[in-house]
Amino acid sequence: MMVPVALLLLGALAAVVAPRLLARAEWPEREPVVALWVWQCVVAGVLLCLGLSMTLSAAAAWQLVRGHVFAPAPTGVVEAYAFGSASSWAAPTAVLLAAGGLWTGAMLVREVTGARAVRRARRAELLVRSPLLPGEEPGTDRLVVLEGERPGAWWLPGAAPQLVVTTAALRRLKGRQLDAVVAHEQGHARARHDWLLHSSAALAAGFPQLRVFAAFRDEMHRLVELAADDVASRRFGRLTIALALVELNEDNGVFGPCPSAHAQVPQRVRRLLSPRGRLTPARRLRLTAAASLVPAVPLLVAFVPGLRALG
Repeated sequence: MMVPVALLLLGALAAVVAPRLLARAEWPEREPVVALWVWQCVVAGVLLCLGLSMTLSAAAAWQLVRGHVFAPAPTGVVEAYAFGSASSWAAPTAVLLAAGGLWTGAMLVREVTGARAVRRARRAELLVRSPLLPGEEPGTDRLVVLEGERPGAWWLPGAAPQLVVTTAALRRLKGRQLDAVVAHEQGHARARHDWLLHSSAALAAGFPQLRVFAAFRDEMHRLVELAADDVASRRFGRLTIALALVELNEDNGVFGPCPSAHAQVPQRVRRLLSPRGRLTPARRLRLTAAASLVPAVPLLVAFVPGLRALG
């Protein structure tokens, strides 16, 4: 009964090696959408390793679980997993991994609930600062202009997503810069980047000792911005969105010597002004296919004994 152990080792290997390989690679900045997919596949592979190990450990520890998991399987398949040789570690491992799964779900619920509360508070604040005119209904306006001395533009996700732009931003953004900012925010909304950010934040908060989840969260915050920048630059040009970023963030001190909460903005501007060529379609396809195999490996490891018995 070595399959659960092999799955745990495989998950640990992926959690340690994959972030290091991605951190050393130069292509994620050139292909942020592909990098987002690779990161999701890596994390899905790690979680799948843990989930399958939990299931097989529980099947080894308790006959009731085994009967449900292997109900349609022939007797030879069940015997191939050698559940009878499982030692005393099977039950504690299953319980520990199940607790981790429940904790992950709780962290995700907390993250989503907190995000919704913040979103409701921001929408309520919007209604106070920009009250509805007679005949208007909440959620019908996709663009809200807010009186403000500091330039800003942000997207409020939800059932009725809204783009909020301050009057200071309207005064600063020239030509097609406002259109580029709108395209950037629409790129976030169409790709549902908010769900990626919530999921990565939940995993990082739930398991701060696992560096793979912390790296996943940090890279999601960086890569979603790069991906949205690319959406806007394809329609309005790299210079236009770069100048818009400068105009929106110039007063935040992000271009000074001291780092701030917007420290990624100068890097994004430099990337837009000094673009590197995209990867070839063939290489993008290879990277996407290779990443798709990462979650398939745990499934293959888990099913190998059964497939051998059937073969």
